[in-house]
Amino acid sequence: MLTETAIKAARPESKAYKLYDERGMFLFVPPTGSRLWRLKYRIGGKEKLLALGAYPDISLKTARARRDDARKLIANGIDPLAQKKAERTATADTFAALAAEYLDRKRKTLHAKTLSKAQWLLDDWLNKYIGNTSVRELTAANVLSVCRRLESKGKHESAHRARALASRVMRYAVATGRCDSDPCRDLRGALTAVKVKNHAGITDPAKLGALLRAIDGYEGQPSTVYALRIAPYVFVRPGELRYAEWSEFDLDSKEPLWRIPAGRMKMKEQHLVPLARQVVELLSELEPLTGDGRLLFPSLTSAERPISDNTLNAALRRMGYTSEQHVAHGFRSTASTLLNELDWKPDLIELQLAHAERNKVRAAYNRAERLPERRTMMSAWADYLDGLKAGGKVVAIRSGKR
Repeated sequence: MLTETAIKAARPESKAYKLYDERGMFLFVPPTGSRLWRLKYRIGGKEKLLALGAYPDISLKTARARRDDARKLIANGIDPLAQKKAERTATADTFAALAAEYLDRKRKTLHAKTLSKAQWLLDDWLNKYIGNTSVRELTAANVLSVCRRLESKGKHESAHRARALASRVMRYAVATGRCDSDPCRDLRGALTAVKVKNHAGITDPAKLGALLRAIDGYEGQPSTVYALRIAPYVFVRPGELRYAEWSEFDLDSKEPLWRIPAGRMKMKEQHLVPLARQVVELLSELEPLTGDGRLLFPSLTSAERPISDNTLNAALRRMGYTSEQHVAHGFRSTASTLLNELDWKPDLIELQLAHAERNKVRAAYNRAERLPERRTMMSAWADYLDGLKAGGKVVAIRSGKR
């Protein structure tokens, strides 16, 4: 029989060796230095090997207890190895296990913020209440109960997100043969409708001019200052702007361009942003400050991380603009509204906003990018903003008329 002293004294050698205890149990010591408990047994005329754990996590006493439990199963004609596999398979069929597997497969395609929200919904809500439920036994009522808990906390949008996430996990379970159907499909219409709140954006030309002057006068960290100054001209989503990298910009060309990679876009397609003269000038000013790094707008704490999600909004608040008046995302609403009022083609504006085209025929047409027209529009838009900032009466260039 083995002793704790003998086990502790066991050292790796050039070849693996075994230290036997009794009743088929032994300690396996490979050259790597691990000390692994194993049980050799026979059932149905076949010799098998069962892993009992690793020392010192599993003590000699615990290993013997596991050995005795396994031998009781064998005495009753039950193969402990087969039972262990069945238990592992059963665990793999729980909602939590399928959700983890699904999310792991999506990590390379989903934005970090989206992944973070999904993980929060799983950890704090879905897994907490239905995580241990087998996907074969999960019902619409189970998922609805979690969503109702979110609604009771006033988290109506999160309730819809939880239902949608649960549905995606269940569809993945169906696709991988772990269950037959997605019960979440029966929940459509069962949740309280969410009132869509648009991102606040100034659309009055005079007030926009005042905002642009306030931005020009804002003093802060270079990353914040230049991100704020560039944002109105390019009107991309804040996350697309914050994570901008110098390698994505072609500033020396006669037609300067910013290529935002598909992985950072909401629609997962590369987006092209023609750069007006004003943007190139701002980038030329910024380059000596952050151009030796990867990011245009690095945070103060780490050059490898961009400014935070709330940095631009916090700057707007310090300038006196409330969240009901204007937010960083609002530059998109501002551009969309005013460009339409200035009589630019709606489909050209939508293409520059990188919105999804619902009409498949038009979507195929728009893949042509229409860069010359968009470049003209972006240049005219930049001149229009400069005119508003100067406080003068602005007449927009309209060569992109409807």
